[in-house]
Amino acid sequence: MSAAESENAFSSPEPLDLRLAECQRAIGYQFRNPQLLVTALSHASGVDRRQNSNERLEFLGDAVLGLIVCDLLFATYPEYLEGELTRLKSIAVSRHTCATVAKSLGLHEFLMLGKGMMTQGHLPQSVTAAALEAIIGAVYLDGGLSAARALIEAHLRPIISSIICNAVEENYKSLLQQYAQKNLGTTPIYHLLDERGPDHGKMFLMAAELCGTRYHPAWGHSKKEAEQKAAYNALLELKQIHPRDAAQAEEGEHRIEAPSLSPEDSNAHRDGEA
Repeated sequence: MSAAESENAFSSPEPLDLRLAECQRAIGYQFRNPQLLVTALSHASGVDRRQNSNERLEFLGDAVLGLIVCDLLFATYPEYLEGELTRLKSIAVSRHTCATVAKSLGLHEFLMLGKGMMTQGHLPQSVTAAALEAIIGAVYLDGGLSAARALIEAHLRPIISSIICNAVEENYKSLLQQYAQKNLGTTPIYHLLDERGPDHGKMFLMAAELCGTRYHPAWGHSKKEAEQKAAYNALLELKQIHPRDAAQAEEGEHRIEAPSLSPEDSNAHRDGEA
């Protein structure tokens, strides 16, 4: 496909170079080989041959996304067993999640579509989700695994964190509230004690308090996640739940005093305090 044909296939009259520049700003990555981005944005309906569409990049990007999400889950949630990790990974890389991220990035505005698709008032989730996976594949080919990881962590990690928090089988905040209301006639209070890290990867330290007693704090990738872990700590100390594994109790996996920060994160934190 020629550059002229690519430009005509976009759903916007803006020049191709301008559209690509806007897309790169949206995703936060500058391609060394812009043709990879053109291919990633090319739906099968907008090209003359399917080999020129984004389907192959979608295949590659799906695998890269799965690997990075698995690594993220494995490193961030050591308390989860294999079955839980598998379930959470399937949610994190689902079509719905990918489409949600694609929408937040405005990828639908940059897609190269056929005339039939361009006349639709609403694109199917499968189209925008595939575009995100194709872009991940393109970034991987253009900049390697580290570039793909940076893209995924910047745009998917907050959403994944929220999904995981909502998908946890036990709602520890709810359990703690039920206990407090039934036995103490009060409700828990949650305190934000600290926050660290860059904007795209902040960590929050929260503690639960009941009747003036503050329990062990916990770090999370969102305030909601940290509150859940803080509630878990409180329930443990109140002996209302048992650790899922005796080794976990000895290690105190939720009772982390502070996250490990890279020099860049530490500098960013100090800059934020200045």
